[in-house]
Amino acid sequence: MLGGGTFTLQNKTLNGAYINFVSLSSASTELSERGVATMPLSLNWGPDGMFEINQEDFISNPMPLLGYPYTDDNLKPLRDLFLHCKKLYAYRLNGSGVKAKSIYATAKYAGTRGNDIKNVIEKNVDGSFDVITYLGNYKVDTQTVAAATDLRANDYVTFDTTATLAETAGTPLTGGTNTEVTGDTYQKYLDAAEGYSFNTMGVDATDDTTLKLFQAYEKRMRENVGKKFQLVAYHLAADYEGTINVNNTVKDDGAKESALVYWVTGAAAGCAVNASLLNSLYDGEYTVDVDYSQSELEQAIKAGKFTFHNVNGNVRVLEDCTSLTTTTAEKNDLFKDNKVIRIIDQIANDVATIFAEKYLGQIVNDADGRVSLWNDLVDFHNKLAKLRAITNFDSKDITVAQGETKNAVAVTESIEVTGTMGKLYMVVTVE
Repeated sequence: MLGGGTFTLQNKTLNGAYINFVSLSSASTELSERGVATMPLSLNWGPDGMFEINQEDFISNPMPLLGYPYTDDNLKPLRDLFLHCKKLYAYRLNGSGVKAKSIYATAKYAGTRGNDIKNVIEKNVDGSFDVITYLGNYKVDTQTVAAATDLRANDYVTFDTTATLAETAGTPLTGGTNTEVTGDTYQKYLDAAEGYSFNTMGVDATDDTTLKLFQAYEKRMRENVGKKFQLVAYHLAADYEGTINVNNTVKDDGAKESALVYWVTGAAAGCAVNASLLNSLYDGEYTVDVDYSQSELEQAIKAGKFTFHNVNGNVRVLEDCTSLTTTTAEKNDLFKDNKVIRIIDQIANDVATIFAEKYLGQIVNDADGRVSLWNDLVDFHNKLAKLRAITNFDSKDITVAQGETKNAVAVTESIEVTGTMGKLYMVVTVE
């Protein structure tokens, strides 16, 4: 793994990109695509550990990986997430249990959903057999074979090719179990997540121990490793620009009170670098508790709580805010705005990629090499300016100089992020 993160002195051991973002003292150069999230999930079906699912596959055919059709209530949280998320690195927390089985087949994955699988075997006049696999009421596979030795595994079961086929109206698989989710399980997910790139990490946990684990992980990743992403969690007053603290509960029977984490995780991941979630319409499926007074909404903003409120019967995002409440000379009120964090995260991640892919170990650290890096950085920032993510950019705002060692390059830059219209102050003079 390459080095990365923030720096105080130019004394790092690992090669890599070390980037500091501070407030202005009062004190390939393509932009990477957004829309990638990761979440640890408790599921009744699916691979054990980390697996990838994209928006198109989730909408068109989620059953092979998730065990349910798109419209099933079990996928309601993920339907909220994929409204705005393009790709999810999902980690199944409870997937190392027992696989359901019968005399004919064994479920592909462990979990209780495997107990809803059955095989129907019908004999044909020519002596062959139709072996049909059902998941719940859904016919998911049909094979016509002379004997079990001809059967091939499908997305749901592997067959016992030594079995003797006989007509059956339905032989169910039984014994499938999920495993218990523990703190150690969450830690394994966080360890696995280090190998992936994403814009947001969501967690729907509500206990302080798990939330503090994720908070510590995110801060270490952002500041020590240089892995820039935002953590979306419920009632996590982190006082940190990398964390989005979801405030509202949902009122749906049987739903976790933290279920809005799914929508926010997807929406924050999918939000363009030049956009904001301010006043965004909640277009998900949950009934959101928006019973707040005006003074309570004001306090929520001051407390760094990402809050939904009622606007003429619609549920909308009050403020696209981070959980940061304590400001300093280096991190002022700008760092309370998620749009600002998306922009600086984009810069950090993409500049690190440019440096690693084009310059690290390949370009001589002389005047010409530094000019080349400067040109790429200017080109990259011009693209941000064209998108109106930053404004008033001038190439003179970036300097690339020799660092304190022969292999070090010192880059300084100044950016001015664009705001999003949020307040209208209007004076009307009547004559």
